[in-house]
Amino acid sequence: MTKKTKRLLWISGIIIVALVVVAVVKKRSGGDTKVTTAESSERTIVETVVANGKIQPETEVIISSEVSGKILELFFKEGAKVQKGELLAKINPDLAQAALDRAEASYNNSRANRANAAARLVQAKAQQRNSELSFRRSESLFNDGAISESEFDNAKATFETAEAEVTAAEETVKAAQFSVQSAQASVKEARDSYSRTSIVAPMDGTISRLEVEEGEQVVGAMQMTGTEIMRVANLDVMEVLVDVNESDIVRVAFNDTATVEVDAYINRKFKGIVTEIANSAKSSGLSADQVTNFEVKIRILQESYSDLVDPEHPEMSPFRPGMNATVDIITARKENVVVVPIESVTTRTDTAKADKVSAVDRLVTKKADDDSEPFTVVFVLTDAGKAQIQVVETGIQDDKYIEITSGIAMDTEVISGPYDLVSQKLMPGDKVEAVSKEDLYKQD
Repeated sequence: MTKKTKRLLWISGIIIVALVVVAVVKKRSGGDTKVTTAESSERTIVETVVANGKIQPETEVIISSEVSGKILELFFKEGAKVQKGELLAKINPDLAQAALDRAEASYNNSRANRANAAARLVQAKAQQRNSELSFRRSESLFNDGAISESEFDNAKATFETAEAEVTAAEETVKAAQFSVQSAQASVKEARDSYSRTSIVAPMDGTISRLEVEEGEQVVGAMQMTGTEIMRVANLDVMEVLVDVNESDIVRVAFNDTATVEVDAYINRKFKGIVTEIANSAKSSGLSADQVTNFEVKIRILQESYSDLVDPEHPEMSPFRPGMNATVDIITARKENVVVVPIESVTTRTDTAKADKVSAVDRLVTKKADDDSEPFTVVFVLTDAGKAQIQVVETGIQDDKYIEITSGIAMDTEVISGPYDLVSQKLMPGDKVEAVSKEDLYKQD
């Protein structure tokens, strides 16, 4: 390829680009940009945090066996109503009974040893008294010179030995007493283990889950996590456990009201209240998205579903543990505030120079200072049919409207669409034509 050919290609390319830019500019100048508008109005704004979760009983106790063995009997089925203290299940007590028998035998043996030690103490004391009398007589005789020193020393040694025997016997009695106490504690422990072969209800409630059948072997929870046998729950008070994102959790507070929608009840909303907020983030493991969530519990208020309770079976809750639910937590509410549609609010980095950027610069290059602080703005439609930028301050928002705390007044006509035009392309001073949404999105 010759230099002349390369030069011609470069010139042709530049001409084509220039023609495209001119055509675009000409097309824009051929008519005003069509937009939709809305007037700022006075409304009540309710800010909510939406979260999904599952229904569960507010109080639910996991029943596990504390002793290992085979299940001999299960006295209730899943869904049955139980009272506190009622017998729920029976574990084979043979091993516990044998341990109790051994403990009682050891206890009786310790008591016998204690009685034997006490008898020896009585015997040692009697010998000590007899030795003391003999020593006193020998001491008197020795002083009178009636016996030799050797005989006196023997009497003294016998007396001291008798005293030592008494001391030893007393300590033996104490040791026997400690043995009795230890054996008694062993009997108490064995009797407690035996009693745990009978599993009773820890509270009034309903058996919400039954995990085993009669004849199954269960592992006790003495040294490790035991086998779950069943769950007893209070189904009168139900709650929804939801995961709230870290960006929303700061707006949630105790006693916030909520609206609960349950998938099982279409077109029905229930009332709720926030009862618990986790202080620590929920452990999500090694996930790719690294989403940080916090668990929040919302109690479903009984008065909001009282009509769903079966009068013939008032103990049966209309909600089942594990049902899916969506919760709208009301975090803020303001009445009679100035609002505009959410899509009419956008940001700009430089409101002072924005109207000086040419149409060609907007189409061919993107001039934006990344270090500039963005302003929250709306575009107001002037009487001359132009877009005028206005810096505003915003407050809370719902799914359609956002509060304007300063910047514009009531009944101000703002540009609300199309969204890509408002958020990126529209600039101050642009000529616009207000049309309805039907006309804006009508196919040519």
